[in-house]
Amino acid sequence: MRNLVVLAILGFIAQLVDGSLGMAYGVTSTTLLISIAALSPALASTVVHISEVGTTAASGLFHWRFGNVDWGKILWLAVPGGIGAFFGAVVLVQVITAEAAEPIVAIFLFVLGGYVLARFAFNRTAEIVQNLPIPRRFLAPLGLVAGFLDAAGGGGWGPISTPTLLSSGRMEPRKVVGTVDTSEFIVALCASIGFLISLSFADVPWGVVGALLAGGLIAAPLAAWFVRHLNARVLGTAVGGFILMVNANTFLDAIGVSGAPAVIVYVAILVVWAIALFYAISALRREREPVIEAEAARVPEA
Repeated sequence: MRNLVVLAILGFIAQLVDGSLGMAYGVTSTTLLISIAALSPALASTVVHISEVGTTAASGLFHWRFGNVDWGKILWLAVPGGIGAFFGAVVLVQVITAEAAEPIVAIFLFVLGGYVLARFAFNRTAEIVQNLPIPRRFLAPLGLVAGFLDAAGGGGWGPISTPTLLSSGRMEPRKVVGTVDTSEFIVALCASIGFLISLSFADVPWGVVGALLAGGLIAAPLAAWFVRHLNARVLGTAVGGFILMVNANTFLDAIGVSGAPAVIVYVAILVVWAIALFYAISALRREREPVIEAEAARVPEA
């Protein structure tokens, strides 16, 4: 019983982060399920994706209610993502994991995280996002690759889709987060079907699924509200720094950095992230000053 309560809290935290930043539910939950619940990678990913069917449905509903979803991109991102997730689930059950691709993906995402952080924190222009169309020929391959790695690696839909879309500068951060979270329902559903076809139904620890689902359902509306009200510059900076931290370990392993140098890199990332957030908040205040002064000038004196 105690373990289920812990897992429910884990589901709450994972969904709060995922729904706010557009990533990390799968990566966080899968890693902890393997260590805490002693599940195999295939079973851990199965549990995560079945619970995500419920949490992403709730998350998508609330993101839609708060105006965080770009429905024109959902189909072209979600359908290829679902196809990739189905085959990724089958591949994982057959013990051919996505581990070989992890260093390459981590290096790509680490560089992308740095770009996103710089773009949203240190860009001096007021209009940091240009609302322009994103080609379908870009969305479909992105969805396919992210969906496959999400199921085969136990997480990856958000960490790949969110920073890639943010780096384009063609969508507001809240729209990116809401669209990625909402389309993840199809990805989670297709991955779950793939797992249940390849595994025995009785092998799935349904109590663990229920605990993660319960925690995630509570967090979904809170995360969607948070995204709706957070400024684009600050949200983009938060996401960029989070991408760097999540991928730092695999990135450093890939380039052969460990021990004390790795600790120095982690500290450096945290310092740069803190500076970037301070700079983003300061820039936001400067941008709002003319608006506040104009509103004050319109108020008649008593």
